[in-house]
Amino acid sequence: MRAARAMQAVWLSRGVAGWSGGVRVAAVCAAWLGLGMSLQAQTVVLPSGVVVQNAAGAEGNDNSVRQDGTGRIGDVQGGQMRNDASRNQAQTQNNNNERAVLQAARPPQPPSEFQKMVQATTGQPLPIFGAELFSGTPSTFAPLGQVPVPADYPLGPGDEVNLHIWGANTLSNTVVVDRNGSLSLPTVGTVRVAGMTITELQPYLKGLYEKLYKDVNLSATLGQLRSIQVFVVGYAVQPGSFSVGSLSTLVDALFACGGPLPNGSLRDIQVIRGGQTAVHFDLYDFLLHGDKSKSVTLQPGDTIFIPPVGAQVAVAGSVKAPAIYELRQETTVQQVLELAGGESNVASGAEVRLERIQDHAARSVEQVKLADATPTRVQNGDILTVSAVLDRFRNGVTLAGNVANPGRFPWHPGMRVSELIPNRESLITRNYFARYNLLGQTQALVTSATVTAAGGLAVVPTTHGGAPNAPNAVGATSGTDTAHSNTVASALTDNGVGFAPENGVVLSAPDIDWSYAAIERQGSSDLQTTLISFNLGKLVLDGDQSQNLELQAGDVVHIFSKADIPVPVSQRTRVVQLAGEIVSAGWYTVLPGETLKHLIARAGGFTPDAYLFGSQFSRESTRRLQEQQLQRIADDLEGQIASKAQNTTPSSSTLVNQESQESLEYARGMVARLRRAVPNGRIALSLRPDSTGLDSLPDLALEDGDRFVVPHVPDNVSVEGQVYNSSAFVYRQGRRVKDYLKEAGGPNRDADRSRVFVLRADGSTVSNQYTNVQKVAVFAGDTVIVPPMLDRHTFFRTMVDVSSLLTGLGVPLATLYLLAKQ
Repeated sequence: MRAARAMQAVWLSRGVAGWSGGVRVAAVCAAWLGLGMSLQAQTVVLPSGVVVQNAAGAEGNDNSVRQDGTGRIGDVQGGQMRNDASRNQAQTQNNNNERAVLQAARPPQPPSEFQKMVQATTGQPLPIFGAELFSGTPSTFAPLGQVPVPADYPLGPGDEVNLHIWGANTLSNTVVVDRNGSLSLPTVGTVRVAGMTITELQPYLKGLYEKLYKDVNLSATLGQLRSIQVFVVGYAVQPGSFSVGSLSTLVDALFACGGPLPNGSLRDIQVIRGGQTAVHFDLYDFLLHGDKSKSVTLQPGDTIFIPPVGAQVAVAGSVKAPAIYELRQETTVQQVLELAGGESNVASGAEVRLERIQDHAARSVEQVKLADATPTRVQNGDILTVSAVLDRFRNGVTLAGNVANPGRFPWHPGMRVSELIPNRESLITRNYFARYNLLGQTQALVTSATVTAAGGLAVVPTTHGGAPNAPNAVGATSGTDTAHSNTVASALTDNGVGFAPENGVVLSAPDIDWSYAAIERQGSSDLQTTLISFNLGKLVLDGDQSQNLELQAGDVVHIFSKADIPVPVSQRTRVVQLAGEIVSAGWYTVLPGETLKHLIARAGGFTPDAYLFGSQFSRESTRRLQEQQLQRIADDLEGQIASKAQNTTPSSSTLVNQESQESLEYARGMVARLRRAVPNGRIALSLRPDSTGLDSLPDLALEDGDRFVVPHVPDNVSVEGQVYNSSAFVYRQGRRVKDYLKEAGGPNRDADRSRVFVLRADGSTVSNQYTNVQKVAVFAGDTVIVPPMLDRHTFFRTMVDVSSLLTGLGVPLATLYLLAKQ
């Protein structure tokens, strides 16, 4: 009846068109339910999408249910001949797959009450030892249909025998041992074979056929083995009735049912056969020693009983297998630690903390010394915690920081700093040599890929003008190069050979801070940490023994570079690039007290073609400040846009609403482009258009990474924007803005005539805000810009008002114009 109800439920769920597939699932469902055996209620979704649900407590019968290739389900009569043995093998595999799905669908078991207490006590969840063996699908342990059959395997009802006869007569067939233990053989009749082994079966059958035929040969092998029905009861994950292979053992059945529950025993699993307990199986023998000698082969009708768990002890900390263990014959702390695999190699080994529930009333804690002559006994509910050794080195000192070989070194009384730093070479880091060695590699090797040097240094070729560069390229990042490329100085100092720059000079590593090093020391009495400083240069370079401090065990000697601690400018290593119209352009190390004017004089001064008014002096520290301020301005503008969007009142006019939305979107796009803009770090030198010679330069102190570019004298003026002919025109001294606008055809009808401005060669901007720009004199290298009308984007007009702020950041009104063109 239950099989019929299961088939009906499947049929209804899938519809009439899916009856054949529904019958297949119903067959699996009926086999899983055991046709009347008691099981816990459970709902499982099979791969086909069908939901199978069983209910406990229904009556049934013990007939075997099988499915043939047509989808029919019926009782297989004993001795019935099989037409296709491979079909049965495929069905068995199908059933195994369905069984695996059912087992994989089991939800994880909730932690037991003892597990919760252990986690609250130790701060970490501990598993039940052995429970992880049953997690997931147990396909590895399922009885396989193609494994060799033992020679002493006894035949029984349901076993298939593949019979092959040749010689005087030829016959190939598959017969099944019927319920009476007999085989129905062609031309021979019914013979009883139950209890006979396969080694006994073949000569027996051959003798029978030799009585009928002469010169007959016979081969008898086992095909599909019979299934037996066993029961799993007690504290199992899935108790109930199971059809397993006749070769299945107790362990196989445990995997089939999902193993014991968290409150089920792993130490006393019983096999009840014929009303008596045949085996007491301790799963720990299998888990700890691989011993399955008591995992007996199951017989039909066997009952596997999993009793409640016995006494449990939790073992945490530095042991090889932290877990919760069930006790059987273990009574002492040492024996429980042996269950956990013993102490780990980092365990302290002296004491174990024992937490115990006293008389089910209160909890106590004590320290157990493992070396005690009288072993400490354990009780149910104890928690053992094995501490790890401290990480402190009792006789070591540490050298850290800017050194070749940082690490720990053995300490001895009277040890001094010079023993850790014997010479200057020991202060050169491995990163320095890693980058230094890259300089000697061929260009193709260096630029082909990222090179990761020792110590985690990543050397990535940079890009200048779209071409890959060697990792020793000097100066700013690619973003900074983009900023420089938009200036007159950059445009007029091209190398003129059509190649992107590939080589430069850059420090392979920051220089050593010779003026300061420190010893970190923890006091033995008050445990207060103090820093004892010394002058590294006097010790290593001058051999000053007053700086050769004595070390104590546990000291840490810190060596710093000039990148770790900002040092006075006079002590820094400063590399400055001079480019353009300078007699000996290149990279120079700045001498103490040397200014820009002095450095250019040392480089040979300017060439006759130098155009100082268009020169550009940029500084990396200034660029970083400008970038921070630029991002703050973008944040402010973004806030104004958000406020504008919230305060905009919808109009009854669809056209007005569309224009307002377009204005906001345009403004948001401008802010996004503004965030991508890169300041150039330019410092205005306040030079005049007719400035020449070194005397025109200020006495400007230099920093590391400074860059001074002097272009040659340009011979043109550019006119861009909303004019009829945007182009570059020949520079003529004395001409004004209106003259070049006239030469460009004048502003067109989309131009905003009131906002015409001049971008000077020195980076400054001249607009109508302070003067009549039409009458302003134009100098060589200047650019006259005519912006478009902004009436269609009224909100963006307010953004232009911040141009006075952006001018000081190297992002003047010209940048907003260039952004608007993108």
